[in-house]
Amino acid sequence: MALNYNLAKVYALSDNDPEFVNQIISLFVTEVPLDLLQVKLGIKTKDHKLAYAYAHKIKPTLDLLGMNNAFEEILQIEAWTKREGKRKEINDTFDSVESAVEKAVKEIKKDFNLQ
Repeated sequence: MALNYNLAKVYALSDNDPEFVNQIISLFVTEVPLDLLQVKLGIKTKDHKLAYAYAHKIKPTLDLLGMNNAFEEILQIEAWTKREGKRKEINDTFDSVESAVEKAVKEIKKDFNLQ
């Protein structure tokens, strides 16, 4: 039961093609957590370009999976990187995105019997 994600856009985009849906969720489960590590590294080291590049890469996936809060927060991270803000102000926002992704990954793995 999807509490932390919503596949409505994925199903609509794919005309209910289960193979396409599986590809999208597999990519989410394998790539987004790794991409988030790059965002975290960029924030920690004040490498704004690195943080921006990976936040920008993650953004459409969060939208596609109906993770609205995480999507809005990744937009805030992008904006932070553009103005090269102070690190303290963005840590809570990042933590929230990271938590949302972790919950969604765990739930997707359970719902789709993924390892």
